[in-house]
Parts: sequence; structure tokens; C-alpha cells
Amino acid sequence: MTNIADYSDQPRYTIKHVSAMTGIKTVTLRAWERRYEVLNPRRADNRYRHYSDRDVAVLHWLKSRLQSGVSISMSVRELLQITDEGNWPGAVAGGPPLSGHRAGATPAQISHLLYQALLRKDEVESDNLLRQSLASFDLITILQDVITPCLVQLGEAWYGKEISIALEHYASAFIRGKLLTLLQSYPNHRNAPYILVGGAPNEQHDIGTIMMAVLLRSQGYRVEYLGTNLPLEDLVDYARDEKPGMIILTATVREAALQLERMQELLKRLRPAPIFGYGGFAFAYDPLLRKRVRGVFLGETLETAVEKITGLLPPAGSKPGS
Repeated sequence: MTNIADYSDQPRYTIKHVSAMTGIKTVTLRAWERRYEVLNPRRADNRYRHYSDRDVAVLHWLKSRLQSGVSISMSVRELLQITDEGNWPGAVAGGPPLSGHRAGATPAQISHLLYQALLRKDEVESDNLLRQSLASFDLITILQDVITPCLVQLGEAWYGKEISIALEHYASAFIRGKLLTLLQSYPNHRNAPYILVGGAPNEQHDIGTIMMAVLLRSQGYRVEYLGTNLPLEDLVDYARDEKPGMIILTATVREAALQLERMQELLKRLRPAPIFGYGGFAFAYDPLLRKRVRGVFLGETLETAVEKITGLLPPAGSKPGS
């Protein structure tokens, strides 16, 4: 049986996170600290409380005692008596996963934990897993080996009728939101080579496209993410004014991919014409589509795409035209 002492005492969570994880109101948490001194969360420089996994496990234990009819004062007294003897009670079901179980975890293991957390709609744990990934792995590993396999699992679970379409949409929206936040966390250098990124006409899936934008902006490029289902004529008109060095469009379905047959011809209207790159699942699934769409096929992985783009454009630290 897992013991509360097995949990890390490193501060990780704000009081709002702890309230969401335990179902105990923040006002109650503060009252328990003040009256019973049951927890002693550390204070950050901004004076906010930060709680550890062990603190969360203690709160789950106290909550279980309350649910069994024991008063909070008696529960705290029982806890202090046990700890004064140099012991800790066993952790109750529903508590946080052991941090030690994730220490040194592989990207595949983190990906599966993220999948499970999203199925539980546990946003705190999902956020923690993504934060751990950012602290442990490089960006390409996170995108290709943590997030992408998680999305594949979600899609397969929906296709197999293991989860509802609503739950799949919830999980995808959560990941999309985190990726957009990550995109905005990188500076968009005005003097760097300029790339427009978006989805082909009739394309409705955007997570892979956002990942491409994130990765390119992390490399120092000036990147604008324009969303999905872009009308090509409008995009070309926009490019006439903005003068990007490259336009990248993605397609996950055949209907969207075929829309890109016209793109290279439309770009002839521009002087100078930007480089046109394309990719996405449709082109990986049906390689014959690559023969119908003129431009630069960027490969079947994000890593390959970035390598091709860096070979086509000036270095990210250089000014356009230099």
C-alpha cells in the first residue's frame, strides 16, 4: 500500500489547483491551516501558498475521514498522533499519482498518462504532465512523442466507440489551447524570415498545423498562424501585402489536399513569389497526392519539415533579403 510519506514534499501547486484536485474549498483549506496547523505550505516570493503532492495526499486522507463521520478536529488529532510516532497513514484512493512514478518517465509513458488524465477530465493533472514534459524534454520530442501519440489514442478510442465524440472534442480542445498558449509564449521576431502557416480550404483539423507554427517560432522565425479552411485567393491577396518568404498549408483529408493543386499557379501573381510548402496526414496516407500538388512537400514528420524549411529560408537570426 502506498504511504503518504512516499509522496514528494516539493511545493508544486497553488491553492486553487489543490482545491480543484481535492474538492475542498479554498476558504476551508485556509481555515484548516489556521485552526489546526495541519499543513504548512511554502510561500513563493509573491507570498502565494504552494502545496506539495504530500500535502494533497494528506488532504485526501482527511477528506476520507470526514466522509466516514470523523470530525476534522479528531481527524487532525489522529494524523498528528501517527506522525508524532514517526509514521504516516496509508494514502487513500483518489489521491495524486506518485511523483516518483513519473520521475524519469519516458515520453511514451507521459503521453499515456496525459491520455488517461484527459479521459478523467483532470485538467490539473493534464497541465502538470505538460509542464513536466516542458521541463524534461526538448520541444520536438514533446510534440512528436508526447502530444501526437496522445491524440492518436484519443482518435482511436473515439473510432472504437470507447469514448464519446464530446469527450474527444474536450480533450482535443484542451491540447489546442495549451499549444496556442505555447505559441504565444515565444517572441515573434519582426526582422526574422516571415512564414504564414494555416490549413487548406475545407480543412477542419488544426492541431498539427499549430504544432508546426510553435516549432518554427521556437526556432526564431516570424510566424503567423492563420487558422484552418483558408480561401486561397484571400490568402494570396493577404500575402501580396504582407510579403512572406514562405507559405505553409496542411491537409489531413484528400478533399482539402486537392484544393492545393491551384496554389502554385495563384502564387505566380506575386513578385517575388513566396516559397510554397505543404504537408499533413493526407499526403502521408496517399503519396500520389504529392505528384498533383506543386510546391515543396515538407515530409511526414515535424522534424523533417523543420529541416527542409531551414534549408529553404535564410537562418532564423537573419533579416529577410540578407
